Amino acid sequence: MIFPKTNIEKQLTQLRNKQFDISNWKLQLESIFQKEEKKNDRILKTLKNGSVSERNDFIFDHLESSRIYHIDQIKKICIDYRLRFLDAKYFKGKLPLEALSEIKDLEKTHQIELKGFKIIAPSKLFKLANADDPLLFAPMGNDYHYLIHKWGNDLHPFRKLMMWFFKSFENLIILTFLVSLLITFMVPQGLFSKENNTSEFIMIFFFMFKSVAAVVLFYGFALGKNFNTEIWDSKYFNA
Repeated sequence: MIFPKTNIEKQLTQLRNKQFDISNWKLQLESIFQKEEKKNDRILKTLKNGSVSERNDFIFDHLESSRIYHIDQIKKICIDYRLRFLDAKYFKGKLPLEALSEIKDLEKTHQIELKGFKIIAPSKLFKLANADDPLLFAPMGNDYHYLIHKWGNDLHPFRKLMMWFFKSFENLIILTFLVSLLITFMVPQGLFSKENNTSEFIMIFFFMFKSVAAVVLFYGFALGKNFNTEIWDSKYFNA
């Protein structure tokens, strides 16, 4: 052949040698890895120990508007789906490498060190003091937060419906009423008398309602449960 074949490895080596001093390439590479490791350690330390910060000085021209959320929007979603919005230091789940990369990219773009991280997640993913789908945020100030990264699985499609009954006391009464009504219909006809009439049905319903309400109250007080509107930003297990 007139033209020799191209050796990709050779071309790659020549390009590297143009960009870096080959005599101390190993030392340069080691320095790069050390810098990255220090960044990771700093970020993980900030996430683990927390940092008091209500804002980060982002460069607005470099932000994605679709990732900016107001605290009222976050609060509504947390209440609807019974989630918590807490400092990252309470998060006991594993932070994915992609989240670290997103943080480092943001810090490089905006020339800042991000602080005040917060996470949206179900209660079971937080280390809560005794009194399936995390989202990592950084505060922007004025009650706005910037979404850095989302990981894990999506929530159950019926979670909002299931958690609706725990939004408030009124909603819980409705759940108690429906459960009591269902149990009442399950009672065999003629169990307490030979004739089926409305008064007997109402008496059985009231009995079932009191029984279900007693169980709900016992469960709520014994386990320290509270309504969605009260726990969405609480760090306490029994808030």
